[in-house]
Amino acid sequence: MKHTKMVVLDMAGTTINEKNVVYKTLHKAIKNAGVAVTLNTVLAYGAGKEKHQAIKDVLAHLNEANKSSSAIFEDFKILLDEAYKTLEVSPINGVEKTILNLREKGIIVVLNTGYNRKVATGLLEKMQWKKGQHFDALITADDVEKGRPNPDMILKAMQLFNIDDPATVLKAGDSAIDIEEGKNAKCGITVGVLSGAQTKEQLEKEHPTYILDSLATLETVL
Repeated sequence: MKHTKMVVLDMAGTTINEKNVVYKTLHKAIKNAGVAVTLNTVLAYGAGKEKHQAIKDVLAHLNEANKSSSAIFEDFKILLDEAYKTLEVSPINGVEKTILNLREKGIIVVLNTGYNRKVATGLLEKMQWKKGQHFDALITADDVEKGRPNPDMILKAMQLFNIDDPATVLKAGDSAIDIEEGKNAKCGITVGVLSGAQTKEQLEKEHPTYILDSLATLETVL
């Protein structure tokens, strides 16, 4: 196994505990459009994806493609802005220590997310995480044409830091689509974590290299 030069870490549910507010809000917006849907279905078919795409995929699964995904997405953004005004967010236990240790060892830490840049930046500001201290780069759904499971966000991160060999990159996330993204980028290691959206059984379907309770123990596999 090659030495890991860079880790690409998902945000909500992987590095950040935001109490699942995004998926709860997505669930609410879809229900507001008159669609009968459970939060578990939203998590199963929407977790980790760019959020408009997540809405489309949930509607397609429910045979509700006649509903306007654009209108639901607009409602979702308004609801999320409201939810964020009072939301408290924090790093998942032990994760801040992990990423600071990785950076101290010279490993590049990139955060990537299916959120847009506005939402992602707002979360980081609430936690007072700073570029150059806690992480080296933030890559969001706004920064690429194709979101997960396409590898574009990881490839962009590699390009940013002149990394040619994906075998030296580790990708970690709390949803199966994170693992799929890592495999599509040909990452040397893919890690599923149980601190967020999906279950061990859902993660196992994509055959990650490791499944951990959380990123707090990530250094044990490096």
